[in-house]
Amino acid sequence: MTARPTAAVIGGGFGGLGLACRLQAAGFDVTLLEGREKLGGRAYVYEMEGFTFDAGPTVVTDPSCIEEIFEAAGRKLSDYVELIEVDPLYRLHWEDGKSFDYCKEEDALLDQIRQMSPADVEGYKKFYKYSEAVFEEGYRKLGAVPFLNFWSMVKAAPQLTTLQAFRTVYGRVADFVKDEHLRQAFSFHTLLVGGDPHKTSSIYALIHALERKWGVWFPRGGTGALIQGLGKLFTDLGGEIRLGDPATEIATEGNKVNRVTTKSGWTKTFDTVASNADIVHTYEKLLGATPRGQQAAKSLKSKRFSNSLFVAYFGVKKQYPEIAHHSILFGPRYRELIAEIFSGPRLPADFSLYLHRPTATDPALAPDGCDGFYVLSPVPNLEKAGIDWRVTGPEYRDRIFDYLDERYLPGLKENLVVSHMFTPEDFVTELNAHAGSAFSLEPVLTQSAYFRMHNRDDKLENMYFVGAGTHPGAGIPGVIGSAKATAGLMIEDFAPPARVEAPKRAETEAA
Repeated sequence: MTARPTAAVIGGGFGGLGLACRLQAAGFDVTLLEGREKLGGRAYVYEMEGFTFDAGPTVVTDPSCIEEIFEAAGRKLSDYVELIEVDPLYRLHWEDGKSFDYCKEEDALLDQIRQMSPADVEGYKKFYKYSEAVFEEGYRKLGAVPFLNFWSMVKAAPQLTTLQAFRTVYGRVADFVKDEHLRQAFSFHTLLVGGDPHKTSSIYALIHALERKWGVWFPRGGTGALIQGLGKLFTDLGGEIRLGDPATEIATEGNKVNRVTTKSGWTKTFDTVASNADIVHTYEKLLGATPRGQQAAKSLKSKRFSNSLFVAYFGVKKQYPEIAHHSILFGPRYRELIAEIFSGPRLPADFSLYLHRPTATDPALAPDGCDGFYVLSPVPNLEKAGIDWRVTGPEYRDRIFDYLDERYLPGLKENLVVSHMFTPEDFVTELNAHAGSAFSLEPVLTQSAYFRMHNRDDKLENMYFVGAGTHPGAGIPGVIGSAKATAGLMIEDFAPPARVEAPKRAETEAA
């Protein structure tokens, strides 16, 4: 029998885990290498003083894409993790006192729109139809299709042109909805994948239809429980995980990669390698000894990278039942603030915030009588604003805590039990993120689809990529879509069904 192809997957975030599981299920022998002591990447977990904090991401918007990973292995997601639907999807607040429950159910959502601006109900219905059309073309048809050559982009161009992909998300929302609060309500989502709604392609308006179709979900035990479930699936299938030993080099021979070495000195040859690490880090550091690595790193650095994030995790000995699981707290400015976040050259004086209260859905994530939160503020990346976050971080955190205490979480400061910060500098040191970017390449049209990082390298024929910097982009559905696209290429290149025996179920092997 033909030997099973061997593959290394570098990085254990959602993209790397999704890819590793798909490959192992398809008959590869996969080794997953994660430099930190836990799986998860950006979906890391902190445990402090009895509180469990997901580092992020925390918005699960398409359970079906996760279910597909388990189904490909003949398993069920529900046997590994329980997903709980969140309602409302988000609660939005503005400084003028207005609020909006962003709901999945149509009648409830239309009622919220009617209360905010009765004249916009019909316009919203038209926007939703547009969002559904973009969803069908941009997500269902193209989300997991690898764009490896220009002609694949040309083939998709007519549909994308018809849907006005050259327009921005905010611009298309504004075509249908006139109230400024509602324009913000239906355009802010691009910030959750690293895009300025005033510059990001209107294709990303598909997020609204995606959320209306599948809702927003949260794993019992937190996002970390979903990571653990994927890790268990991978090892149940026979995959090997190496933790706490970061990859330091991907060696090449000719136009192929052939060996991975780690910090401890461990080294092994593989038939193929895929990287879920930061794309610049992969080329500049892991492939830095090769001409291809040097050339690709230089090219990537000339591109536009997303904003960064400042995140404060905190637990309080008090509960706030009036605060939803997901809250968006709009500041006094919208367009102007976002422009400063993406262009710098300094930290804006004001902020808009995402407030995450997972204990609204799963109280077990905090001690009895307590609530756990994180608050996230989009900020410029380190290339756009040279901020010393060792000095600025504590000051910025205190400003945010003062704001929350005054407006949304009265008694926060006096009931604070524990807090922890994650700054743009931590994105560099902990995640090797270029410029501290939280979402890799900015999702503008000229850096999307074919123009984004390809799922397979253009020169090294057995080197592949997965994750936020790769097509189709950031967010859980995006990186899991990249895992599906990359797995399809690798299976086609290395493991046609006729050559590789599918993995047996555990009970069959035991018998």
